[in-house]
Amino acid sequence: MTKLLEQAIAEIEKLPEDAQDAIAVRLLADLADEQAWAASFAATIDAQWDRMAAMVRREIAAGDTTPVADAKTRAAQL
Repeated sequence: MTKLLEQAIAEIEKLPEDAQDAIAVRLLADLADEQAWAASFAATIDAQWDRMAAMVRREIAAGDTTPVADAKTRAAQL
């Protein structure tokens, strides 16, 4: 276990049980989500990546995308 995780757990242990359980539920949900994404990516075959890349290229060519720099600027303005 890393020092940072040990520190986080030590702080969580100071909380009331209901707060500890709420954090545990969120952590377990996040872990399950990460595992699902990892499995999904691992199961993706080259042909799927190729189709996705072709779709992105078409969207870029059609002007249907927003450059990341523009998106960050807009988000900062909100």
